Amino acid sequence: MGTLNEYLSHRFLLAMPGLHGSFFGGSLIYLIDHDADGAMGLVINHPSSLALGDVIDQIGVSECTPDAAALPILVGGPVDIQRGFVLHTPGKSWPSTVIVDETLALSTCRDILADIAAGQGPEKSLIVLGYSGWGPGQLEAEMAENSWLTLPADTRILFDVPLEQRAQQAVLPLGIRLDQLSAESGHA
Repeated sequence: MGTLNEYLSHRFLLAMPGLHGSFFGGSLIYLIDHDADGAMGLVINHPSSLALGDVIDQIGVSECTPDAAALPILVGGPVDIQRGFVLHTPGKSWPSTVIVDETLALSTCRDILADIAAGQGPEKSLIVLGYSGWGPGQLEAEMAENSWLTLPADTRILFDVPLEQRAQQAVLPLGIRLDQLSAESGHA
């Protein structure tokens, strides 16, 4: 891929059936950044076995509302699985906050988790451990192998749709169902 217009930042990647059986089987990824140096995204539909209340003590936070304690922690990808990320709506900024686009920000510090736990965090957020990453040209090669379907990102899907329905909701604008996707690619 040569021009910036061909990069896929701020889009969804849906794992095609050929990836079933791998870490990415059934994954819907929000692609945060994609350029000549590679790509980074977060799986947004795979829950871990943890909720925020399970890790509050480990991050040195004592106050946690019951609603915050129940917030799921997602598995964002196989890279750096001990590192936490919070994808959230903009507003208040924390020391590590990076604006992703006009509707999303990404933070990686303990302070945002403390604010979320206290009920003072961003309006909407996803807490994720690990990320999905690709080196230069790697995502493009996987796309050529029909491993991923690109879709427009939708903040409603990120924050308002239940985890188990996110992938299906992402393909609805195409008029297809997940069970209609094939691992085979073809050319007319």
